[in-house]
Amino acid sequence: MDYNSMLKTAKENMEKCHVCPVCDGRACAGKVPGPGGKGSGSSAIRNYSWWREHVKIHMDVVTESFEPEIYTELFGCSLSMPILPAPIGMIALNFSDKLDEYTYAKAVIEGAAKAGTLAFTGGGAVDECYFDPIRAIEELGVPAVPTLKPWRMELVEERIKFAEQKGATAIAMDIDSAGLPHSSASAEPMVAKSADDIKKMCSMTKLPFVVKGVMTAKSARAAADAGAYAIVVSNHGGRVLDEGLATGEVLAEIKQVVGNRSKILIDGGIRTGADVYKALALGADVVLIGRPCAVAAFGGGAEGVKIYLEKIAAELKDVMKMTGTPTIKSINPETIKIIK
Repeated sequence: MDYNSMLKTAKENMEKCHVCPVCDGRACAGKVPGPGGKGSGSSAIRNYSWWREHVKIHMDVVTESFEPEIYTELFGCSLSMPILPAPIGMIALNFSDKLDEYTYAKAVIEGAAKAGTLAFTGGGAVDECYFDPIRAIEELGVPAVPTLKPWRMELVEERIKFAEQKGATAIAMDIDSAGLPHSSASAEPMVAKSADDIKKMCSMTKLPFVVKGVMTAKSARAAADAGAYAIVVSNHGGRVLDEGLATGEVLAEIKQVVGNRSKILIDGGIRTGADVYKALALGADVVLIGRPCAVAAFGGGAEGVKIYLEKIAAELKDVMKMTGTPTIKSINPETIKIIK
């Protein structure tokens, strides 16, 4: 299997995704059920376009010869790359019933592990969206991070304990899920979480706790102050709020207020190794990629996910060679230029 054959198979298997040559949110705008952004789809489209229109990379090849090193550390794990599959749930509703919650999660977890990194797994309005991926985590016995929805606190604690028992590496919560179009289908209401709630959830587990769905410096500071191991700068792929800002355009401000107190992850429109480089330069420690990893899973299972992640990693290394940045830590704001 190669990358192009994987895409061909994905196109055959995915009923609600066009498997576009460029995954920019335009063809699927507003298509929910499906992978599209909310409403007009403008937030998803802006996630993609902002990286390209407003962030440019300085080429600098007056340097000693080197082979780029992209190893990183997260959750106490040594990773081959700063690139992880993002959490995705409600697989049949959003993509196709050719994979279910368990088989999809197994593909991304195993594929990420084969590539030397780890995956986040999704949740959803129905229980199997949370429990089936955790079954895959337990069976495979490799690092992975399940994602909670913002349920009532008693249920959150119960499901954190379940994930701990089954071998989760960390616990995440996408606090913005109440904005999802299908959130009303949940038997348990999804409710807002305060800074105090985040502090309580961090204390519920000895595992690293990740707060996903942070889009302002104010919220980022509150999550870091509450003890979150990591925050994810994310607008849920543009699926929870129309007419929003891109994740990339708030990243630098969030890095400024968080500093090194919490790890900073980001998703949203990241499609190439160059995009990964830009996100790292603006302050991210690690990036998450959603829809393209789903395409890879539908097109080739675990092997497809591995092929896709290694492709993006190779692109990142190529950019590093052309910018005189031999390690992840050497990528910094001076290696890019923001175009207003």
